[in-house]
Amino acid sequence: MLADTLRDTLQRIENAADAAHRPAPRLLAVSKTQPGAAVAALAAAGQRSFGENYVQEAAAKVRDLVELSLDWHLIGHLQSNKAELAAQLFDWVETVDRPKLVAALARHRPANRPPLNVLIQVNIDDEASKHGCAPAELPALAAAIAAEPRLALRGLMCIPIPHADPELRRPAFVRMKALYDALATAHPGVDTLSMGMSDDYPIAIAEGATQIRIGTALFGRRPD
Repeated sequence: MLADTLRDTLQRIENAADAAHRPAPRLLAVSKTQPGAAVAALAAAGQRSFGENYVQEAAAKVRDLVELSLDWHLIGHLQSNKAELAAQLFDWVETVDRPKLVAALARHRPANRPPLNVLIQVNIDDEASKHGCAPAELPALAAAIAAEPRLALRGLMCIPIPHADPELRRPAFVRMKALYDALATAHPGVDTLSMGMSDDYPIAIAEGATQIRIGTALFGRRPD
């Protein structure tokens, strides 16, 4: 039962936070490729925030489940030509990594909705194959977001190199926490550090994550 899995996952998160003497982070349930029925089942068990990778796939779920008033996060790479739909659908976009997206999201955020919550994705391990801004680009990008009334700068997100040994990801999490602390000092509204997934979240929690993104541990292996 998904309700039992959710309860067990939340308990493990709480245990990891207690062991690290950290506040328990928010849980973002990664629902990409999962059917709307699975999302609804987790929602019925109390989970409110869900992460999707693809704008088009998410659109159907958001519309079908609109009466549940869920909190929808885009956690996959956002192409510029999908920015208009993303600004209309989501409550959060966690993968902003370039000024062009900032302008597009601000322009298309509906006036009758609250400002769009934005996280900056940082390419913390400088991987050529990964999206995300370089740490040196962070201050200028943050300032551009903060200047847009239709956007709310909330923090940072990362996906470190997926080393087989999760412990090897710890240095990336440490660097992210330092960047986050600097950003929060410069922008008082910043409150979210999104890092850590099903196989490394205890390490991310120990290093200061305020939100973790879990899919496999909740839903099981994704359908092919």
